[in-house]
Amino acid sequence: MDWTRIPSLAALRAFEAAARLRGFTPAAGELNVTPAAIAHHVRALEADLGTTLLTRAGRGLAVTAQGRLLADGLSDGFGAIADVIAIVRETEATRPLTLAVTPAFASNWLMPRIGDFWQRHPDLPLAIQPGIELVDLKRDGVDMAIRYGDGDWAGLQTELLTDGQFWVVAHPDLLAGRAADCVADLADLPWLMEHYVMARRDMVEGAGLSLDGVAIRPMSSNTLALSAAEAGLGVTVQPASLVERQVAAGALVKVCELRQEPLGYYIVTLPGPLPPRVTTLRTWLRRQAAQ
Repeated sequence: MDWTRIPSLAALRAFEAAARLRGFTPAAGELNVTPAAIAHHVRALEADLGTTLLTRAGRGLAVTAQGRLLADGLSDGFGAIADVIAIVRETEATRPLTLAVTPAFASNWLMPRIGDFWQRHPDLPLAIQPGIELVDLKRDGVDMAIRYGDGDWAGLQTELLTDGQFWVVAHPDLLAGRAADCVADLADLPWLMEHYVMARRDMVEGAGLSLDGVAIRPMSSNTLALSAAEAGLGVTVQPASLVERQVAAGALVKVCELRQEPLGYYIVTLPGPLPPRVTTLRTWLRRQAAQ
């Protein structure tokens, strides 16, 4: 389509309304502009097309033959646009919300709580998309993501969900009742480390344990690190929000706390106002994190 040959949309809308309502004033009221603005658009459109579209008829306006041809075409075209937009909006309102999360966050934080969301919002379908890949919200059609990091992602709107508190945890059988205050007391035990999460290594070493002489069992994902820790295969450093339930149940023992700001899990959305459904999900996530 050659858009250079099509007059401005504002002018076409102004003319269609003026022709349909037979006056500049009622058209101005419908489009929430001044009558002078409607008249200006119509005169500019007539000049562009080189023909008269509207003429004075008493206190109102009459539509010329060329004007009627254009007005009817615009009315049909705008009506078709309105119909398609209504279909898109209806489809958008009924499709599931898509929430992209890491597998570890989904298993250990989200799923134990998701029943509350289903109970509160039974008419709001939610598709949970776990994965370690970094999704593109716009390209992949994702409404919201929960990402781990420092919250500094260009072109995205972020909000901290869970803060940078980390717990050093291990299975009670691995600790065998030893008195351990923090990481230095665990130097003889194997450590479970994701090979790409260097920030956690820095936290451990900053707390007084050099990992150069420690047995490291590399893990390809945080989900594997947590599973291995629950099986008694090593010590791991985890966001407190992911292991608080296991610690409360006795499946893991909390040895000590570490902090690393501004690391944490962030709510990530596209910039700008959020659709009401996405706002509902964000409000629920905030409430769960605050409990």
